[in-house]
Amino acid sequence: MADNTEGRVPTVIADDVHIVYRVNAGGGGKGSATAALSKIIRRKGDAPGVRRVHAVRGVSFTAYRGEAIGLIGSNGSGKSTLLRAIAGLLPCESGKVYTDGQPSLLGVNAALMNDLTGERNVMLGGLAMGMSREQIRERYQDIVDFSGINEKGDFISLPMRTYSSGMAARLRFSIAAAKDHDVLMIDEALATGDRKFQIRSEERIRELRKKAGTVFLVSHSNSSIRDTCDRVLWLEKGELLMDGPTEEVVSAYEKETGGH
Repeated sequence: MADNTEGRVPTVIADDVHIVYRVNAGGGGKGSATAALSKIIRRKGDAPGVRRVHAVRGVSFTAYRGEAIGLIGSNGSGKSTLLRAIAGLLPCESGKVYTDGQPSLLGVNAALMNDLTGERNVMLGGLAMGMSREQIRERYQDIVDFSGINEKGDFISLPMRTYSSGMAARLRFSIAAAKDHDVLMIDEALATGDRKFQIRSEERIRELRKKAGTVFLVSHSNSSIRDTCDRVLWLEKGELLMDGPTEEVVSAYEKETGGH
């Protein structure tokens, strides 16, 4: 990237970040990234039968206040792992992540409770993000309206397990987007829902940026990345291949992969 950073405030600094997770080899697990991440163990000499997966390899970058940064790369390239490290949910094997303010990670698997109503989940999700009960009450109707889940009936009063995956993802995004964040990381949230909801989401991300936040977006939709982000990090096999303006990086990625 061109060096136009003078006077800008860094919000996230990744300095030669390496992330290794350990998988019990030979177990009957499915070997998905999520299953593997859940089996992280302490680094006191790996036990026999434990396979090391080097998921992020020497990634360095600085993010600045007001930026929206897209993360692209093929499946298993380390995008979600890197976001979890920035959020403080995964330890670095070596290197450091520095953040200014509290990073918030929103994924389509964000922990809401299936047996509770959408209404209760709005309250719990808001409290988990550090909002007061009063703030949640003030923004409650905006959250429901933004999610659009009540457009076809009173779904907010039903348990979350009755929702389609798209409805649940829209509610998660709406809860997270109700608060102004220092650093907001969104993992595939815009891939769900209709175009109308995607447009609302993109508008909200632009608002969050104006309020001096930094937004990271992982998406398989290059159009969402183009519409939302001004900078893109391209990861492949855990390594940072390219970091630059959106169109430049996405075009190079599409040329390499034939994606769109």
